[in-house]
Amino acid sequence: MTELALLFRQITDPGLSQYTYLVGCERTGEALLIDPERDIDRYDRIAAEEGMRIAVVAETHIHADFLTGVREYAERPDVRVVLSKAGPPDWQYAWIGAGHAAYTLVGDGDHFTVGSIDVEVRHTPGHTPEHIVFVVTDRGSGADIPMGVASGDFLFVGDVGRPDLLESAAGAVGSMRPAAEQLQVSLGVVSTWPDFMQVWPGHGAGSACGKALGAVPWSTIGYERRFNGALTLAAESRTGFVEAILSGQPEPPPYFARMKQLNRDGVPLLGTLPRPRELSVAETVADPSLLVLDTRADRVAFMDAHLPGSLHAPATRQFTTATGAFVEPSASIVLVALEDQLDDLARQLVRIGLDRIEGWIPVDAFDAWHAHGGATSSIVRIGFPEAVPPGTDSVWVDVRGAEEFAADHVPGAIQIAQSRLAVEYGRIPRTHPVTVHCATGGRAALASAYLQRLGFDVRYVDDDFSRWRTSN
Repeated sequence: MTELALLFRQITDPGLSQYTYLVGCERTGEALLIDPERDIDRYDRIAAEEGMRIAVVAETHIHADFLTGVREYAERPDVRVVLSKAGPPDWQYAWIGAGHAAYTLVGDGDHFTVGSIDVEVRHTPGHTPEHIVFVVTDRGSGADIPMGVASGDFLFVGDVGRPDLLESAAGAVGSMRPAAEQLQVSLGVVSTWPDFMQVWPGHGAGSACGKALGAVPWSTIGYERRFNGALTLAAESRTGFVEAILSGQPEPPPYFARMKQLNRDGVPLLGTLPRPRELSVAETVADPSLLVLDTRADRVAFMDAHLPGSLHAPATRQFTTATGAFVEPSASIVLVALEDQLDDLARQLVRIGLDRIEGWIPVDAFDAWHAHGGATSSIVRIGFPEAVPPGTDSVWVDVRGAEEFAADHVPGAIQIAQSRLAVEYGRIPRTHPVTVHCATGGRAALASAYLQRLGFDVRYVDDDFSRWRTSN
């Protein structure tokens, strides 16, 4: 019986619903790392635990939702970097050649090896023009057909990559329709792959890089051919596919444009993870240059009392959503947090380029400050039945997505997706109290804190939108 010579690990970032892949050759101890995030020490640790050395680091495309770790690995002379050469001049890697690593630029049909693992490169433009995927064959076990494909943001479980981000996030006007047409053509390659071939996607459910991603972490080509509606439509109708794939995509947060630019031009080197120092509440409140991110998960507790100017950034899967939408990279950040959450929170921040983590305040210290009468702010919390209807005495802001708003909304409400609020809040009048709602209260909580920080008089609707219909 032939033994597999390949080691495979899927490494998950729950906050961004992102997957990195470690594919190792058991015979040589060399490993390929695909699509790493910026805090690379965790990949090194996992590789070491498996008895592997990361020898090659590769990337499927220039990412929009996180900062790549490839630039960190490029500082190592014992690592080879593999990147796409397939994009147009505007979307080539400008930083290539920096650092000490050897690098290889690859295009459609190229191959490279890691130990006894063969990797075929296929150019799959559409999500981005330079996008490539990696088809992996375990030659060490005698295989001459591929085991799986690291599909990046080309093919997901239940969906395909969105082709609009260069235009909607990075400002490349007029690019989304040609990109959608390109994606439809690229998806034709799937028909050439065997049904049993595994699909190792770049993201799962919750990512903004698609609109209907499945929660299952991997799939097979055969399963996707049968049950992936976008893939089926691409095979049936170019026009139908283009119209469908460009409609209903979630609004991208403004930080996506910055990620694109930095990943193309060169991510600042991180080195070690920031270690924030413990601060007192008093010194934090006295320094107006600091931005407080209150990571308590209880939004009711936040609305009842928080440090003035704080943003609600719960230490849940919402954390990256909140910080990416509302925090500028120049901000000097202080976290109200539990000590055992600090490492994970720091990682989530640096993955989107928020490196200036100046300090942290223990939740217990904030509670004591509040209990002893220290200065705090609060936000009025109401349900739909108590809310004043839009009109002369109230402005309503609906922070759901455009598709949700189109399906049903409060007449007279202003629709601004929570992810776009930082660039569109100027549409909101300051003449009256602002009532903020979403579908179930989560996004509205983030938005309410942000608008209060900007000086708006906010009423937060902590309620299910279905109750608006029953109460009106």
